[in-house]
Amino acid sequence: MVVENFSRNLIRSKILNTYVAAVFFAVVIFFVLNASFFSPFEMISWIVIVTIGFKGIANIMLSMSISLINLDNTENKLEFEKSSTQLETLVNDLAIQEASVQSTKNKK
Repeated sequence: MVVENFSRNLIRSKILNTYVAAVFFAVVIFFVLNASFFSPFEMISWIVIVTIGFKGIANIMLSMSISLINLDNTENKLEFEKSSTQLETLVNDLAIQEASVQSTKNKK
């Protein structure tokens, strides 16, 4: 569950899409500045090829960051929070029972 939340948040952050867009515009600027050396077909084909290539690299970066990140501390933290809430409910139930016992003793 923790890994799914992490990967979902990473995908929603659009960092990798920004990376691909920056590469696309860098390649377009490169070909605009060097337009005298390349034909229009070469420019378009290389822009498409480089953009697809960097999209693949971005997906590899995403999978590597998901697989290499250490989420043990987060899992332990979630388990601790779950245990602490269970303990709090047990303590609250005990306090309620003691209060009811005290109120019945006071009535007698």
